[in-house]
Amino acid sequence: MEAPIRLGISSCLLGNEVRYDGGHKLDRFLRDTLGKYVEYVPVCPEVEYGLGIPREALRLVGDVDAPRLMTQRSGVDHTDGMLQWARKRVEELEKEDLCGFIFKSRSPSSGMERVKVYSDQGMPSHKGVGLFARVFMEHFPLLPVEEEGRLHDPPLRENFIERIFAMKRWRELLSQGESIGRLVEYHTRHKLLMLAHSPAHYRAMGKLVARARELPPGELYRQYQTLLLEGLRLKASVPKNTNVLQHMMGYFKKQLSQDEKEEILEILALYRKGHMPLIVPITLMNHYVRKYDEAYLKLQHYLHPHPIELQLRNHV
Repeated sequence: MEAPIRLGISSCLLGNEVRYDGGHKLDRFLRDTLGKYVEYVPVCPEVEYGLGIPREALRLVGDVDAPRLMTQRSGVDHTDGMLQWARKRVEELEKEDLCGFIFKSRSPSSGMERVKVYSDQGMPSHKGVGLFARVFMEHFPLLPVEEEGRLHDPPLRENFIERIFAMKRWRELLSQGESIGRLVEYHTRHKLLMLAHSPAHYRAMGKLVARARELPPGELYRQYQTLLLEGLRLKASVPKNTNVLQHMMGYFKKQLSQDEKEEILEILALYRKGHMPLIVPITLMNHYVRKYDEAYLKLQHYLHPHPIELQLRNHV
C-alpha cells in the first residue's frame, strides 16, 4: 500500500497520560505491533473538550439510550458540551481518511459498548455507549470500529484488522476515480475473502457488479461499499473458511497427486475439528498456488489479507 492505514484511537491506549487520574492505558500490541503498519490519529474526548489533567472522574447517568455525562462527586453535567464538541470533532475527522477507530473500553466518553450507566438510585447497567463513541459510530456507520479489550480476543482481532486492510484497499480504489473495470478487479480479488465472511453479501455484490452500467457510478460505488463493509463485519467461521479452502482445492484437481489430495483433506479435517489454526491450511494452499503457478488464486486477498508478521491466523 502506498500510504499507511490511518486509524483513529483513544489517546490513552498509545501511552499518553490523559486519563482522569493523570495515567494512561498503554496497549503494547496496538502501539508496538499493529503500530508498525498503521498511522494513528489519537483522540481524547475529555481533554479535547476542555477538561484538565487530572480531573474529577465522569460517569453516565439516567436513560441507557440517552444518558447524561456527569462528574461523579460534584454532579456537574457535561452532556450538552461534550455532544456539541463530539459532533464538531467527527466532522473534522472526515478529513483524516480514517479506515477505522479503536475505542477505550468502559469509558463514559469512548466506550463502544457495555459502559456502565447509573440509575437515579445509583444502580449500574452495563448497556451504555460512551458519548463520543456513539456520535462517531452514528456519523461513520460502516467504518470498522473496535475496543482494545475486545481486540484481546483472537477472532475479533483478526476480523477487525482484516477489515481495516480491506477498507484501505477500497479507499485506494476510490482515489483512482470511478471505473467499472477497476471495480470488477477489486471484486474479483476479494471473492474468496467475502465468501469466508458472507456468501450472501458476495452474491449481492456480484449481482450489483453485473448491472454496473445501469447505475450512475456514484450510486454503484455507494451500494457496493455498503455491501462490502456490512459483509466483512460478519466474522469468518471455521465452516465458511473450510468451504473456501475446498473451493480453492478445486483449482488444482488436475495437477494434484492422490497423496497431495489426501494431505489437503487431512489438514482441512484437522482444522475443521479445531486441532490446528487457519494458518496451517492457508500455508499449504499458498504452497500449491506457487508450485502450480495458479494465476487466479495468486490475485486473491484471502491468502494474504494482512501482514503475516501480525500472526493473526496463528490463533483462529
